[in-house]
Amino acid sequence: MRSTRNADRHERPAARGEEPERARLGSQTLLRGLDVIDVVAEGPIKLGDLAARLGLTRSTTHRLASALTDRRYLSFVPHSGYSLGPKLLELGFRVRDELDLPRVAAPHLERLALLTEDTVHLGVLDHGHVLYLDKVPGKRRINISSRIGELQPVSSTGLGKALILDLDEDAWIELFRTERPERRGEVSLQEWLERMRRYVRSGYAFDLQENEDQIRCIAAPIRDVAGRTIAAISVSSAAQYMSDQRMQTLSKDVLTTAQRISEDLGWTGRQPAAPTQATGRSKAHGKRRGAAGPR
Repeated sequence: MRSTRNADRHERPAARGEEPERARLGSQTLLRGLDVIDVVAEGPIKLGDLAARLGLTRSTTHRLASALTDRRYLSFVPHSGYSLGPKLLELGFRVRDELDLPRVAAPHLERLALLTEDTVHLGVLDHGHVLYLDKVPGKRRINISSRIGELQPVSSTGLGKALILDLDEDAWIELFRTERPERRGEVSLQEWLERMRRYVRSGYAFDLQENEDQIRCIAAPIRDVAGRTIAAISVSSAAQYMSDQRMQTLSKDVLTTAQRISEDLGWTGRQPAAPTQATGRSKAHGKRRGAAGPR
């Protein structure tokens, strides 16, 4: 009996010591499986090419791919190889349904307001107007009159211009001519178009006291997983705090924040494969430009 107990004492520490090793190997297998999905996401691929891309043996690659195929994360077609499976599509739809733009954007907006001490807005296009979804007030003693749920013009607001950076110039002209009879009209169509072209090149837009006296802002688009502009954010403040130099400096922070929100929504930095019509809630006239927005 004593010898059996002694043997047990010697075996138990060894078993416990194996647990971290098993965990490490399990993590390694999981990461390799995710690498398989990342490679297959680029397009259908045969086993030999997949193994070469991953730097693994054919047997290891086949084991990983087979397990993912069994769980429907991959599909296998003879002579064509592996492609993404229906399980990923199911998960994608679940994520899309669960993502709520204001909720996802909120911590980013709060950080941007804290960094700049200025008012931060989140907005979308809604039937030819800008709809404010969220507002984080700044610390400065100034009044930005915007309200959540309020509708504002597109062509004179920073948010509106950021939201239409992907549209073609015909759509811009139509928007400008539709709205400007209601505006003060200080900016001519040609001057406004030239500004919009510059905004497309930079990936962000300005409001230079066009919508409200003595208020300036910088805005940038938010993109979804397909690269479509679905919303925009802006930083607004009194003109006395928004010199040309400071607006250029702040544009980097606004772009970075918009990009981080876009990434949380699934954007990877890629643009749509081809121009498409604006759809869904964010309705506007015109086609999308081939390449715009932050890179």
